[in-house]
Order: sequence, then structure tokens, then C-alpha cells
Amino acid sequence: MAPVPLSPIKVGHIDDVQELRKEKPTTIPERFVRNRAERPEPMVLSSSRDIPVINFSKLIKGNKDEQYDEVSKLRTACEDWGFFQVVNHEIDLSLLEGIEKVAKDFFMLPLEEKKKYPMLPGTVQGYGQAFVFSEDQKLDWCNMFALGLEPHSIRIPKLWPKKPAGLSETVEVYSREIRKLCESLLKYIAMTLDLKGDVFEEMFGTAVQAVRMNYYPPCPRPDLVLGLSPHSDGSALTVLQQVKGGSVGLQILKDNTWVPVQPIPNALVINIGDTIEVLTNGRYKSVEHRAVTHREIDRLSIVTFYAPSYEVELGPMPEMVDENNPCKYRRYNHGEYSKHYVTNKLQGKKTLEFAKIQT
Repeated sequence: MAPVPLSPIKVGHIDDVQELRKEKPTTIPERFVRNRAERPEPMVLSSSRDIPVINFSKLIKGNKDEQYDEVSKLRTACEDWGFFQVVNHEIDLSLLEGIEKVAKDFFMLPLEEKKKYPMLPGTVQGYGQAFVFSEDQKLDWCNMFALGLEPHSIRIPKLWPKKPAGLSETVEVYSREIRKLCESLLKYIAMTLDLKGDVFEEMFGTAVQAVRMNYYPPCPRPDLVLGLSPHSDGSALTVLQQVKGGSVGLQILKDNTWVPVQPIPNALVINIGDTIEVLTNGRYKSVEHRAVTHREIDRLSIVTFYAPSYEVELGPMPEMVDENNPCKYRRYNHGEYSKHYVTNKLQGKKTLEFAKIQT
């Protein structure tokens, strides 16, 4: 059962940030200007040096000691951060470069061409702004293009672009490799919880996968806007590729401070989604994150969401519930949660209230 969300408000051309940028505005349209409490701080004092880095090659090929060390690091990453970077992930670097190129080429197409693939009412697929439901809602300084990938029943073929050449083929190959990475990481995450490695694979059924490309043009007043509103992800795992040469834009909320995630060359950033928080009864938490913009440098990211089948019933795993850690979340249908997620604006971790047991 694919979720059938409500229809978002259609955004006009004046709200396309690339078109705005071409006009070299001296002021930011009010629709993008954030309230003072939401604006990014001019200086983030925390450093992202401590965000864990997992050597994937040692996880899958290392000797016993190396594997033990990496699993321990992965456990700490999931418990303390909800975010980590993966190096030596064994995805061909030419494929990472290829997806970067076709994504950038897509966003550089004329607006009239991109408008052939509009973000359809009631979905988060296509080109435009997602999660916009009211005329007075603040907009993100970002253009998006998203596609449903797996299972094939969620695909909308008319939204797969004919230009630039090779985009569809590159997305297919890239997505297969990212899917394999997610499947492997979930096995090791299960190990960190002392569970059997295939527990998530068996539970998820045919996992749902989608890709979203985010383009953040330079902004003349980055202190007034957000590239992407604070939110946690509704997925089980999210995989982020930060394109080389762009500005540092990703920030995560750690101990009530926004911490920038400095890109490591050729690494992929992984974060825990709401689904894993529910399944682990809050032991591993999804983490709020956001994107900020830069005055002179643009930024492109490619995000993959990996989640259970819409048919699956979810709730805390029995092994995660005991007298010291009573059940915090109810059982629910994942398709219903997905519907709830995409029919609400991005607002921190508010969507997860859907699953919480109210005390």
C-alpha cells in the first residue's frame, strides 16, 4: 500500500531559487526569510572532528580484531551521534562522479525543461519544493529533484528525465550500489545490538528506496535563510553524498548545538532514521539535521532513503524492551507513517510523535 498524501501548495516560478539567483536580488523575498530563532548562527563553535568515521572495508574484510574495532565504533556512532561517515565503501569512484555530473547537469537545464517533471501534487517525486502545504510557510533556499526507485510500483515513469543524457541509467546503477551498502550496514548495525545479522532484512520485506538531489545556489544573505529546514528522516537509513567543491552545508544537532559535517573526500554520510529509532525503542535515535547556504559557493547533494516496505507493521523489537527501558512507541503500519511524514512540513522530530506512546 503506497501512501497517498495530501496535495502540497504549488510554488510559483518566483520561488525557484535558481531563477531568483539569476536576477541577482539585493534583498531576499520575504517567503524565504526565517524568523530570528530559526536563522543560522554566524559562527558555529563546535567542530565535526568527532563525528565517527567507519572503515567499511575493515568491517567486511578485516581480521577479527579490525572487525571488532569497527563494530565498536559503529555502535558508538549509532548511540551517541546517529550520524557517521563511511570510507572505503567499495562503490566505484567513477560512479560517484557520474551521479554528481548528471545531477548538476539536470539542475543547470533551462527552467522550461525542468518544469516537464513537476513535483506532482500528493507526492515527493519530481522537480520543485517538497513539504510545502501553506501559502505563508517559509521556503527553503533549495531546488529538489526526487525519484522513487524501489519497488518499481512506486516509480512514476514520466518523471524520469530524458535530459541530460544518461541520467536515468546512472541513477539505476548508482542506486543498486547504494542499496547493497544499506543492506550491509544494517547487518552490522544488527550486530551492534547483539541481534542476528539478517533481522532487518527479514523484517523490512522489499525495502523502499528513493533518491533526492538537492541544489543550493549561492545566497546573498545566507544569515537569513535555510537551505533545508531542520528535520529527522522517516527512513531506516539515509545515505548522503556531498559533492566535491561545494560549500559545507550539512549541520546536525548535537547537545543543542548545530555541528557542521565537514566532507571527507569520497566518503558517504550515513544517518539513522526514525524507523531505527522505533525498532530499537530509542536506543539509537534519529537526529535533527539541516542545511545552510553560502554567499558565493553553491552546493549539491545526493540523498538516498532506505526504508521498510509500506506493507510492514513496525514497533519496538522485543529485545529492546525491558523493565529499565519500557516500550516508548506503538505498533503501526509503515505505509501509514510514510503518508504522515510526507503530508507534514519539516519540523524537527515532530513527525515521530505519530509513533510515540503518549504518557
